[in-house]
Amino acid sequence: MMNTDLQKEKFRHMTQDPVEKLVCSMAVPSIISMLVSAFYNMADTFFVGKVSTQATAAIGVVFPYMALIQAVSYFFGHGSGNYISRALGRQETKDAEKMAANGFFSTLIFGLLLLVPCFLLRNPLLKGLGATPTILPDARNYFKYILAATPFMMCSLVMNNQMRLQGNARKGMIGISTGAILNIVLDPILIFGLNMGVSGAALATAVSQFISFLILIHMSGQGDGVKIRWKAFSPSVKAYKEIIAGGLPSLCRQGLASIATICLNQTAGFYGDSAIAAFSVINRISIIASSALLGFGQGFQPVCGFNYGARLYDRVKKAFWFCIRISTAAMTALGVFGFIFAEPIVRLFRADDPELILIGARTLRFQSLVFPLLGWVIIVNMFLQTTRKTARASILAMSRQGIIFIPVLFTAMHFLALTGIQATQPISDILTFCIAVPFGLSALHEMNEEKKN
Repeated sequence: MMNTDLQKEKFRHMTQDPVEKLVCSMAVPSIISMLVSAFYNMADTFFVGKVSTQATAAIGVVFPYMALIQAVSYFFGHGSGNYISRALGRQETKDAEKMAANGFFSTLIFGLLLLVPCFLLRNPLLKGLGATPTILPDARNYFKYILAATPFMMCSLVMNNQMRLQGNARKGMIGISTGAILNIVLDPILIFGLNMGVSGAALATAVSQFISFLILIHMSGQGDGVKIRWKAFSPSVKAYKEIIAGGLPSLCRQGLASIATICLNQTAGFYGDSAIAAFSVINRISIIASSALLGFGQGFQPVCGFNYGARLYDRVKKAFWFCIRISTAAMTALGVFGFIFAEPIVRLFRADDPELILIGARTLRFQSLVFPLLGWVIIVNMFLQTTRKTARASILAMSRQGIIFIPVLFTAMHFLALTGIQATQPISDILTFCIAVPFGLSALHEMNEEKKN
């Protein structure tokens, strides 16, 4: 059990301190953790970009698999973590401990079960993800190490999200950031020093993920945190219903992002390896921009969860509008920067491929135009998810890179060819924003009604 005095102090801190200060204190470690993770994901693309266009494209081909395992990890991590934050808001520590164990060990079992079928079916799997005959050898070399690290990658994400939603984002930041920095250091050593090429990039990722896993296991439960114990593992229909309620939007968002990337790779393949590589580069660049926003939103979630659980709805609303203002201003600034400096940014990754630079720079400019809309979309989605508005949160999560993105992709490609593919994400973002506005306002209205009752 957690130390009772520490638990009471955490409750007082989360329900009485100014929400602006709370959100920022929770957000800074999350932003750092998300950005460092994004940078080390981009490091693979940056260093492998010095090897060949095919190697760069290979990382883009394997990315949907990584997005899929992230989707499952976020499903268990956010599903269990959102429940944990509400349970701690109600001061129900035992329930929080059970949910922490259920989320962690369910993920570990899933990750282990995934290894054998994915290894045996790796060639057809990679072809299905968009690998062309010239990309397949590099994709296969990259995939084998990523596959071996899958259980550790998944469990690290679950622990990080559980810690963050308890209000202990700094612990998660230490574990994730240490592994990320190690990855960045190992990349050039293994890729160039040991002449491993794309295999070196994957091995660096696998080793760094394992180190993050060990650090997070060690830090779990320290201080006022909820400790993960095997004896607390008690899978039940009720527990998984709660995980589904809190984690389904994340599963939908990340899972459909994986499917969308597969579709993007397949359609870009009509325009050659340079097109696949260009979209791979832009995907990594966009992840950096969205990571800062997601990190800020993740600072809002524990504040929202604790205060919603304690029925302090005015504090929830105050935190929500604070996050909307800050995120919109920040994403507007990023959009201006990305539009102006699109070409030199893309050139950093593959300076000797003019076709890749041309395709990538234009795509980045299109996406930069709609960055200001993403603040509302992401914060509303996190608000709906944390307050257990599962249906609306799931629909919104599925829209941006799924139920809107995929039809727009094929329609735009049919009428506008490559330009249509490049314009797909911004069109999807505009339509998703149109859905997010009524969803967010209606949820705020419902919370006002709950307060009256």
